[in-house]
Formats: sequence, structure tokens, C-alpha cells
Amino acid sequence: MNYKLRTILILMLMLFVPVLSWGQDAEQPVVPVQQDTVMAQQDTVAVEQPKASLKQRITKRINDKLNEPYDTTRDSRYWWRAMKHGKINFKDSTMGYPKFLMFCYKTYVWGDKAFNSYDSAYVTSTGKNWKLILKSDNWIDSYIGKPFKDVRVLMNSNLVSNIGVSLSFMAVSLGYSISISNLIHGGKVSNKAEFSFTCARFTADAYYWENQNDINVIYTDKNLDDERHKFRQSGISRKAMGLTAYYFFNNRRYAQAAAYCFSKYQKRSAGSFLAGFSLQHYDVKVDADQLADEAHAYIPVGTDPPRILYNDYCVLVGYGYNWVLGRKWLLNLTFTPYLGYRYNILQEDGEKSAISLNLRGRIGVVYNHKNFFMGIQGFADHHRYSKNDSRLINSMIDFTALAGIRF
Repeated sequence: MNYKLRTILILMLMLFVPVLSWGQDAEQPVVPVQQDTVMAQQDTVAVEQPKASLKQRITKRINDKLNEPYDTTRDSRYWWRAMKHGKINFKDSTMGYPKFLMFCYKTYVWGDKAFNSYDSAYVTSTGKNWKLILKSDNWIDSYIGKPFKDVRVLMNSNLVSNIGVSLSFMAVSLGYSISISNLIHGGKVSNKAEFSFTCARFTADAYYWENQNDINVIYTDKNLDDERHKFRQSGISRKAMGLTAYYFFNNRRYAQAAAYCFSKYQKRSAGSFLAGFSLQHYDVKVDADQLADEAHAYIPVGTDPPRILYNDYCVLVGYGYNWVLGRKWLLNLTFTPYLGYRYNILQEDGEKSAISLNLRGRIGVVYNHKNFFMGIQGFADHHRYSKNDSRLINSMIDFTALAGIRF
């Protein structure tokens, strides 16, 4: 290449290179951005992820704990490590369970199958173990007797209104109620405590109640041409406690628990004969210092006010039936006559014992809606005793409205 040509190429490069450098450093053209795009980006930046609730955080911690790795060596402590991670399995013979724990588990399986199995076409489980019940309990107690010769007495208590709560776990239930008057005005008017155990084959319930509410008295004296005298009496305390248990013969298809314990659903109507026993203790005591003036005319001179104190030991038979009314309603009727031996603690030696003829009836209406339920229950307990010139009929009538939840 000659000298002239090289000179021209060098000059061209010296001119062109600065132009290329200037083009790279130059400001880039602005591309217009749509307003919707800008707002969308701003919204995206402004939205934050919601904070996890306490329940979600606890659930996450539990799941993390259950899913974390652990030693799976099949030794005598493996069952304990597996239980802490929710991997318990009683059917796995390699878990290394202690003998006592396996005995308890097998006993439970046997008991559940032997005493708590139903025909699934008639009865199903609610799927919940716990139940909390709030109730309004309203009741009266009454007494008809001949405490003295030619004198007849009729006593009816005023209506007592209790409010209470009951908590149940599986087959076991505990309940307590107290008079509204106790809470508002103080004092001790009435209260109840109840315990029950109910499974497919049998049920057992124990109770204690006391009532010091005023009572309405009617005295009739045959020596005074059957003249009747009415007055209101305070100072009469009534207490009762008892235990009743009975067996259901049609236990595969009939569930008493569906009507009164709310732990089962009765799918089809069914009934059952039942049989069992009852133990009861009654104590009705009069405070002589609070005895009304009208009552003194009917009590012989030198005689203490009458008192009822006895024990009943009875066997019972009866029948219960569940009517399924649509998908959510249930009606139950149960009648149990019972006959037995009464021991009168305060009578003379020759009159301490006698035949006791009693009758108990129950009615229950239940409405179920998912885990919620509500209902009404009626209960009547009637006791009759008669020997020579001594006679006593005492009864208790109870009406309860309730609402509860399963969980």
C-alpha cells in the first residue's frame, strides 16, 4: 500500500472512532409506559402477604415437629419416639410396647367391640368425643302420706329453676346445676349433681339432689269431718341420692345415648326391652323451729314432726323406643317400673321393711345440626310404699331444656 492510501485510512479511523464512542454514551430514547402498567406495579409492591394466624403458626410447629427425622431403631424405646412424632401403631408388633400398655390397649379393643358396637344401618357415631351442654332444669317434688292416724298430708314444693352445665367425654358424663335463686338472692335453695356412663349394652347413672325451697302443705283430719287446711311451710329440707343401671337387650339397633347423651345418631327407628337395678336413699326432714303455727294442730302433743328416711333396693324392667323423625329429629320414650324392698330407718323394728313399688318415665326430643344439638327432656320418678296404717307416695317431676356442642 502506498503512502497516500495509508494516510487516508488513518484519518478516517481517527474521525470514526470518536463518533462510535459518542453513540454508546448518548442518552437512550425514552419509551412511553402505559399508566395501567405503572399502577399495576405499584399495587403489586403495596400488597403484602397476610400474617399467619396463631392457629396456623401452632399447626405449622406441630407438623414440623411430627415430620422431623428421628431414630427408627427398633429397640425397646422405639414406641416412645414414634409416639412423639405421631407414628404410633398398635398393630405393629415391632414397636416394642411395654406389656402393660399392650394389655390396656387390647382390653380397650375388646371392651369397645363387646360393649359399644352397633348395627351401622341403625346407629352411627357422631365422630366427636367431647360434648359441652348448657341446660335449664325445672322441677318439683311432692309427698302424700299418713304421718299420724286419721291425718293425711299432701306437700308440693314450689317450682325450682336451676341452670347448669354438663361435660362429657366418650361414654362418661358429669353435670351440675344450681338454683337461680341461689345465685341472685344467696342462700341455699337447691342443687343437683349427676354422673352417667352409657355404652351400647348398658347405662348407669348416679345422682344427688337437695331442695330447701318452700313447700305448700294441705292437712286433712278425719276426726274433724275431713277438714282441709292449707298453708305454706319453710324449713323442710329434702335430699335424695341414687344409682340406677340397666341392660339393653336390643343393643345392636337401639341407642339410648342418641336421646340422652348425644354421642350417637339413631338412623332408623328402633326399641329395646331393658332390665337392671336401682338403689335410692331419701331424707325429708322438718326444722321444728320453723314449723308453721297451723301445723301444730295436726301433730300429737309430745311428738316430733314427721320425717321420711328410707332406702330402696329394687329391680327394674322396662322398654325404650327411639322414633327417627326426618334427618335431624329424634323422639324417645322410656318407661321402667321397678319393684323391691324398702328399709325404713326410723320405723319401729317390726315395721322397718316393706315392699316398694316404683315407676320411672323419661321423654326426650333432640334436634341435631352438624356438631350442634338442642333438645327438651322430661323425667318423672314415682315411689309408693304402704304398710298397715303407714302410707307414703313421693314423686319428682323434672323438665329440662338444653343446648350443646360436640368437639
